[in-house]
Amino acid sequence: MDGLHDLGGKQGFGPIPVGNDEAFKHDWERRMWGLARAGILRDITIDWFRHGLERMVPADYLNFPYFQKWATNYIALMIDNGTFTEKDVANGHLAQSDATARPLTVNEVLERNRAAHISFSIDIPQSPAFAPGDRVKTRRRVAADHTRLPAYAAAATGTITAHHGSHAIPDRGAAGEHVGDHLYTVEFSAPELWGDDADPRDTVRLELWESYLVRP
Repeated sequence: MDGLHDLGGKQGFGPIPVGNDEAFKHDWERRMWGLARAGILRDITIDWFRHGLERMVPADYLNFPYFQKWATNYIALMIDNGTFTEKDVANGHLAQSDATARPLTVNEVLERNRAAHISFSIDIPQSPAFAPGDRVKTRRRVAADHTRLPAYAAAATGTITAHHGSHAIPDRGAAGEHVGDHLYTVEFSAPELWGDDADPRDTVRLELWESYLVRP
């Protein structure tokens, strides 16, 4: 989805502050991170979560701090799946809570995360269409509500440097479908992406799925 969130290569947003600042500015942000790691929203793909962020009102997306975007997205997704209602959110609590529910302890969350084996690798019968060394061109536009092909790399020509097997394709994951596609690293020259003023010695490497690529 070529929306406002796709800021790579766009100008006018000023410099990116780089430093060793604390990741969490407020205590509630630590709680948000902890709730996410505890799995407050199950049976959802990572790309459906990303797609929810991308659907935010542009003004909110640009102005909300990082973890406020997370909190807003979780609220929207949990209203959508019936966990609670808009009225519950306004009241700050559920109208009817589950008396048997028990919050997980910190140690239980840590153990759950240690034991989790998360892999996005998916075996598919199709052989890879490309191999390292092949020249490829990215599609100008991918017909999907969510994609990991950045707008600045659309319709650009590069060279495959690695094949990583088949992995869950984000475009389908945003629709709740766990479908595999071959994944490659593709290298682009800086002038190919940024124009003749870019240093020809510089390159950019992107991990891109096969369905994003065609032969030039």
